[in-house]
Amino acid sequence: MKFNYKLFILLALCSGMIQSCKKYLDVTPDNVATIDYAFRNRNEAENYLFTCYSTLQNMVPSNSDAAFTTSGEIYFPNTLTEATLGSRDAEQGFHLIRGVQTTDNPSLNYWGGEQLGQPIFKAIRRCNIFLENIDRPKDLPQFERNRWIAEVKFLKAYYHFYLLRMYGPIPLIKQNLAIDAGTEEVRVKREPVDAGFDYIVSLLDEATPDLPATIQDPARSLGRITQLISLSLKAEVLTTQASPLFNGNRDYAGFKDKDGVNLFSTTYQAEKWSKAMLACQAAVKACEQNNVSLYHFVSPGNLPTIPAPLKTVMDIRQSITENWEKNSEVIWALNPSFGLQSMAMPRLTNAMVQNMDSAPGNFAVPIGMAELFYSKNGVPINEDSGYDYRGRYAIAAAAPDHKYYLRNGYQTIKMHMDREPRFYADLSFDGSCFFGNGQTDPENMLYVQARGTTSIAGPKDNIRVNVSGYWPSKLVNYQSVFGTEVVQTGFRMPLIRLAGLYLLYAETLNEVNGPSAEAYSYIDRVRSRAGLKGVQESWSLYSSNPGKALSKDGLRSIIQQERRIELCFEGRIGWDLRRWKIIQDVLSKPLQGWNIQDTTPEGYYRQRNLVVPSFGLKDYLWPIKYNDLIINPNLVQNPYW
Repeated sequence: MKFNYKLFILLALCSGMIQSCKKYLDVTPDNVATIDYAFRNRNEAENYLFTCYSTLQNMVPSNSDAAFTTSGEIYFPNTLTEATLGSRDAEQGFHLIRGVQTTDNPSLNYWGGEQLGQPIFKAIRRCNIFLENIDRPKDLPQFERNRWIAEVKFLKAYYHFYLLRMYGPIPLIKQNLAIDAGTEEVRVKREPVDAGFDYIVSLLDEATPDLPATIQDPARSLGRITQLISLSLKAEVLTTQASPLFNGNRDYAGFKDKDGVNLFSTTYQAEKWSKAMLACQAAVKACEQNNVSLYHFVSPGNLPTIPAPLKTVMDIRQSITENWEKNSEVIWALNPSFGLQSMAMPRLTNAMVQNMDSAPGNFAVPIGMAELFYSKNGVPINEDSGYDYRGRYAIAAAAPDHKYYLRNGYQTIKMHMDREPRFYADLSFDGSCFFGNGQTDPENMLYVQARGTTSIAGPKDNIRVNVSGYWPSKLVNYQSVFGTEVVQTGFRMPLIRLAGLYLLYAETLNEVNGPSAEAYSYIDRVRSRAGLKGVQESWSLYSSNPGKALSKDGLRSIIQQERRIELCFEGRIGWDLRRWKIIQDVLSKPLQGWNIQDTTPEGYYRQRNLVVPSFGLKDYLWPIKYNDLIINPNLVQNPYW
């Protein structure tokens, strides 16, 4: 590789230390000879295209995802004797709600690609190199060149969007710097938030026409970007821009760069919701025209007939874990399989106890999250006029009419009874039935026994322990088997699915027009699949606040709870809670679990604090590493850090 002395001097002036400056943004182009090789023909250019995808494929919702780990939906203890996610470093994302985030070495640092964060600026640089050189291959047909350019523009938009959600104002890397760029050109500045959103949307608009509507050759191309993905992401981007965190947020009134440029507009603009509504409408229409539909479980021929209550549970569970080639609901998922099923799985058999590595089950759902799910009447349990909310922790025996949800006659609490099907589809807990793990007879399902150390699912040591007593078993494919041996049936975690898009559209409709028949209809489609009556009917019949669904504020609250239930544990809600500006309220209370060491129902069902979250105003945006501010004095830190 030819040594560029002038570039070395430039970078040294910028940072005083060449390695640190390269780590920041990594904006200088590759050696020209290498670029010539990478784009010498179609095959080499295609390899570079997939390199542009490579960072994206490492951004599957998991322990390194900012939304998956900091939403309060799943708690992971930091007191285990041994790390069960590979290393102590791999656990750090779950510990951010403890208040351990710092500017010296931020966890999940996607700005610099450190501490489990992906190097997104490097990914953007690759995209720019591709766009600057894709005209070189002479054997590349123009229609294919156009598609590849569109895919990379989409990727570039998504990478910018990911950074913007985390950090707010970001540098917009529209093109790579020239190799002889001056010092001030290297010292990029953060752009106002609305400029960032506008640029992201412009890239998506440029990309969409040249993308295929759907993938026609799944064996070769499943996972590549389509028009439906691009339109749906645009809907999400514009809805994010219209939401309270980014639309008229006066918490950032004094947030300026060093030239005095305001980086956040503090003026609320209602038209942002109108733009978001139209984008959602276009995405929904395109998806439905291309046969995207809410998923419904079809039993394989080797399974017995599944009773209606269990069928609804499987409609919900498999909308996540079904093979994406068979899942009509998935709009966008990434190629890598979700690799943490064992963390969401309760122990059900003695074979699982004997195999120490079978299912550590450390992902613990706090009690507050379990209480978020509706009653069987489709309204919050604290609003259901017929639900014994004050007596919800009382011990009772599971009745025969719950036999597909709870072990008949098992001693549990009333809170586990008379809940909506998503409660039983998404969670496993003491006394709950589990369809799967090799046992698919609806009349003889396995069930969870979690009280005390002598129970099968209870704590066996300080490694294989679920500290709350609730497992997010929504994240486990029913065909996976954990026991003496482990055979996992993989699935791709959806990034966008139709149920989420419907609720996003309903949200924008409500913000623009208030409650309307159209807004209700899209919420009700999701509720119907979950076995619930429509919003208006449920609130008028069962809620102590029957007028809630008739006001904009009331319906907004309903839509937010509906999204939190429908999309829980999928790595989506952490972003929602931030853009709605309610995550500070959600994390204002201790995350609690049951007294898991006790063997009696009366002793087990006592609440205990797992952690008192530490989430302040500053935590809505990620901090930039202090060293990056030294390297580039044109950058400013996010407020309150």
